[in-house]
Amino acid sequence: MSLEDRIPCPHCGFLNKPDAEYCELCQKPLKKQASKSKRINFAAIPGAPVKHGRIDFYQVISKNKRNTFLLVTLFVILFASVGAAIGYLNGSYETGIIISTVIAIVWVTVSLLFGDKISLKFMNAHKISHDDEPRLFNVVEEMSIAAGIPMPEIYVIESDGMNAFSVGFKPEKSAIAVTRGLLKNLTREELQGVIGHEISHIRFYDTRLMVTISVLAGIIVIFSDVALRSYFGFGRRRYYRRSRERTGEGNILILVLMIIFIAVSPVIATILQMAISRKREYLADAGSVELTRNPAGLRKALEKLKNGNVYIDTASRGNQHLFIVNPLKADRDIRDTLFETHPPIDKRIEILRAMEA
Repeated sequence: MSLEDRIPCPHCGFLNKPDAEYCELCQKPLKKQASKSKRINFAAIPGAPVKHGRIDFYQVISKNKRNTFLLVTLFVILFASVGAAIGYLNGSYETGIIISTVIAIVWVTVSLLFGDKISLKFMNAHKISHDDEPRLFNVVEEMSIAAGIPMPEIYVIESDGMNAFSVGFKPEKSAIAVTRGLLKNLTREELQGVIGHEISHIRFYDTRLMVTISVLAGIIVIFSDVALRSYFGFGRRRYYRRSRERTGEGNILILVLMIIFIAVSPVIATILQMAISRKREYLADAGSVELTRNPAGLRKALEKLKNGNVYIDTASRGNQHLFIVNPLKADRDIRDTLFETHPPIDKRIEILRAMEA
């Protein structure tokens, strides 16, 4: 069932199943004559797919999903290539691929199972109930219903910086954390936009994807470091002799190329990781608009984050990609480069403002 087959509620805008008689979100009756959802068109966005001179957030979501799939494929190829190169230096590229794959599976599994609790603990986040923060609780509940996923656990970080993030292996086991500064400074409309963004990360499985990518990137860095230290520390003659015996004098060039590739692989992995992270931020922004039907909410929130304090003391380079905006940098310090976890807020605001047109 595609999004175009769903019936939009005339009261709240929620997209219901084609056979629904009452809105799943607000429980109000639907117009029976509505058989297909009316696509909401927005002003054309530079660089985005345009059809008949118009664009909507469904197109933004589709484009970012395709781009992310391509980047993840390149990342997997890079990881396998690094494993093969290290295996080649040690006598068998097949063994290198097998060993690196086993290590990655174990490491990723452990990170997915326990990474969310570790992240929340590291950020000094504490769990809340409806009585603690009724406005936040109600907004998370609304967005969860709109997304059609179980309501995640809710945490608050006692920090004046305005920020938020989501974690979780799957929607049934997920959590959202927001800072005290965010709750104090955002209106309900703006908070709804931010929560819609984080809920979208969960329903699109970004929380699982980014943990996997981060772990693989970390393994590549470790593998590269160990391989280079082994080669230049005590194994250079051994590798040279083994390569000469196996491939002949003329193919020593292959050995040199392998060493160069292993040396630059952490940089390539970082570039791919950052690119995937930026694409998922654009995707979650579009997902928030889909859930709230209100681009202005998130746009206003991002404007406040751009001009306000977003720093969090417990944030680090290892978890900065989790947040809605980079908790370590002011927006003026973020450039549209290959090594940024987040796109500039100005670009995100520009797209959201175009969606309001």
